[in-house]
Amino acid sequence: MFGLSIDHIVILLIAALFIVGPERLPETTQWLAKTLRQIRGFAAGTRAQLEAELGPEYQQLRKPLQELQSLRIGDPRAAVTKFLLDDTPAAPAASVAAPAAVAPVPLRPDERPPVDPDAT
Repeated sequence: MFGLSIDHIVILLIAALFIVGPERLPETTQWLAKTLRQIRGFAAGTRAQLEAELGPEYQQLRKPLQELQSLRIGDPRAAVTKFLLDDTPAAPAASVAAPAAVAPVPLRPDERPPVDPDAT
């Protein structure tokens, strides 16, 4: 959901141990887990209520949000192609042919390598 890695979770647990203290840490984690379950339950209930009250209109409201989500995950080039240039779905990024690799030319003994000022 939030994209936390194991390292981040360990750091948060260590910080919680120092902030809350070892005596209150178990009850604090239980309270936090209970609160998160309640929030998820409220969100699921709200979603079910919206689906029941709006019916097919709810799906029409969700479609633009799903398209925005796909933009966040997808390839920028595919998004421009899809939304600006045509109405057909863009091909996935994996199916786009990569440009042919150019074989590097070895430098001569006195030659310095080229420098890209934009890359530094």
